[in-house]
Amino acid sequence: MLFLSWFDSTMTIMEAVKGIPYGVARFEDVREKNRYYVDKTMYLPLLEETSDYLFLIRPRRFGKSVFVSMMRAYYDIAQADRFDRLFDGLWIQQHPTPLKNSFQVIYFDFSLIGGRDEQELETNFDRYCGQVLNVFAEIYAVYYDEGFVHEVKSTPDTRGKLNCISLQAHKKGYPLYLIIDEYDNFTNVILSDRGKDVFRRLTHASGFYRDYFKIFKAMFSRVFLIGVSPVTLDDLSSGYNIDWNISQDPRFNDMLGFSESDVRTMFRYFQDNGKLRAEADIEAMLEEMKPWYNNYCFAKQCLNDNRIYNCDMVFYYLRHQVLYGRAPEEMVDKNIRTDYKKLKMLADIDRGNQRENRMSVIEEIAATGTVTMDLKTSFPAEYVTDDNNFRSLLYYYGLLTMHKSVGKLIQMVIPNHCVREQYWSFMRDYFNRSVPVDIIAFQDEMVSMTYEGEWQPLIRRIAEAYKANSSIRDSIRGEHNLQGFFKAYLALNSLYLVEPETELNYGYSDFLMLPDKARYPDVAHSYIMELKYVTPTATDAEVEAKRVEADGQLRKYSADKVVIRLCADTQLHLLKVVFRGAEMVICEETV
Repeated sequence: MLFLSWFDSTMTIMEAVKGIPYGVARFEDVREKNRYYVDKTMYLPLLEETSDYLFLIRPRRFGKSVFVSMMRAYYDIAQADRFDRLFDGLWIQQHPTPLKNSFQVIYFDFSLIGGRDEQELETNFDRYCGQVLNVFAEIYAVYYDEGFVHEVKSTPDTRGKLNCISLQAHKKGYPLYLIIDEYDNFTNVILSDRGKDVFRRLTHASGFYRDYFKIFKAMFSRVFLIGVSPVTLDDLSSGYNIDWNISQDPRFNDMLGFSESDVRTMFRYFQDNGKLRAEADIEAMLEEMKPWYNNYCFAKQCLNDNRIYNCDMVFYYLRHQVLYGRAPEEMVDKNIRTDYKKLKMLADIDRGNQRENRMSVIEEIAATGTVTMDLKTSFPAEYVTDDNNFRSLLYYYGLLTMHKSVGKLIQMVIPNHCVREQYWSFMRDYFNRSVPVDIIAFQDEMVSMTYEGEWQPLIRRIAEAYKANSSIRDSIRGEHNLQGFFKAYLALNSLYLVEPETELNYGYSDFLMLPDKARYPDVAHSYIMELKYVTPTATDAEVEAKRVEADGQLRKYSADKVVIRLCADTQLHLLKVVFRGAEMVICEETV
């Protein structure tokens, strides 16, 4: 009996331990299924004080859907009886606002809408919105006169349903709250696949999407829109106040995503409750995750504050630690690897219009990891391919993040290894369209480079592929293109962290290939490579000058304390590679 009593109490404790909400997008599911929730409810009063109409842009996988579904649960009068259950222990339970559970809420998730052409898209949009409004009528039927549900459901189109609900709600004095998740999802796809003309018809003049926004303006007491791009709103809402946009408001910089404190608290919770090994080093885990998932900033005033983690990737890592007691072998979740298609989407907007300019921007960023820009807060679709607008879109999609102010401009950087891999995956696909690389032979040579120190075959293979690729491509050749090509293929070696432009002894190395000793302790060789470029018409003397320059830089970098620490227990190779145009003319190791 004593054993059974101990067993039952132990099982009760174990059952009470929260789960990891990996892949969960609804606040109600997180709370009702006892999953871990990082409390963001303290932002609700601040949102209320800011404006009745708000618009927020954040990249994918930052917890947008969980946040807006939390807002819905908080403001929905039909969920008042669930308040204590859903918000138990959260900040807002002890600090409720007067608007708590005081609205009838219409909640749209436009990521659920798609279509092969304009007609099908409009049909699917109308069908989906109509279904949501029919459910709205059923949920709030008790607040209206008999026949309300029938009137809404029998109205054949969404515009009519919206007008019906608006008239009845205003007649009764009921405030309405509109929340739209992924407000720009299907329009961004249209912009990419069909171009600016189709997009313009959709969002201008008599376009059906614009018509709905005209109704929204007059119908709702409060509106909250969330998405990944400012393009659609700018085209839809020319009459809306710019103060709607809180995307770069420093007060909301870390409203989505996780701070380092959030992550540390979460990991300690799972360790204290026996889900992480007692001897596990949480600080070491944070150090391991940081270069992969951290470093986001969404407000210039917060450049010197702690950076923000991507939510989904933190859950991915934590889930692996809980299940297997170790970090994932692949630090990038396979579900996020496909996100590099965002780059393809942005590069392919109006394929014939300035595409090479956009590709040059992507190549430069992939090569250097940075770009300086005038960040645009809004712009219509017809100007999306303009230089600063395109660069701004890379930021909004999470492919760049704020690094530092440069006068009125902002220097943007690739946020972390996770995003860097997306650039390199995209560039490999782009290069392979011209000259495919034998990946199997390539991988064999990477193994030889890693464990036997045989680096020449791999470097020569990349150089040959670059030369073949260069001979048939039309884009401008140069140092950035060369660096981007090498980085895209060297990054395939997952046993190393390929650090570009790393500061060492007051200089910047082109490639520092750090052995990932935490996960691959048997890596035997490490590398610093200086990659030099001279024009096709350069003289032998100019080539020799680059060789001498590379020698000096490599010796200086190899004496850096960071290199000595990170490359300990490996043989460090100092490589100098010089190209004259597309031809590799020097490939040597500095002794």
